[in-house]
Amino acid sequence: MMKNSYMQKKEDIVRNWYVIDAEGQNLGRVATKVAHVLRGKHKTTYTPHVDCGDFVIVVNASKVNLTGNKLDDKMYYNHSGYTGGLRERTAREMKEKYPVEMVERAVKGMLPKGRLGRQMYRKLFVYEGENHPHMAQKPVEMKLN
Repeated sequence: MMKNSYMQKKEDIVRNWYVIDAEGQNLGRVATKVAHVLRGKHKTTYTPHVDCGDFVIVVNASKVNLTGNKLDDKMYYNHSGYTGGLRERTAREMKEKYPVEMVERAVKGMLPKGRLGRQMYRKLFVYEGENHPHMAQKPVEMKLN
């Protein structure tokens, strides 16, 4: 007889809090690590159809790196829905004015699309500086290799 693989129930999930310091790190490397933890793939109890990930706090978003010419070449697009409502920004503008959104977008793109992905995305907290209001949750520092 074959043993069935373990399926986590959403009632049994234990969520931890992690802090990731983005200072001097590459944007994509930070984003993949964060997405991995938000999905819960770092746990042995990972179950694809259940949001079993942990909470992640990213600090120093304004000090994240971009390699190559991405600061000037990479574009971020928003559309208001109206004619001529396309807004384009370079990565340099984003980093200077909206560093939090830049990191959030990078992570969001790596999460599954649909209601499960949106649920995972809600566990992400990004801050421009190194202070965050989540000390009460006793977050654990997580290192990027």
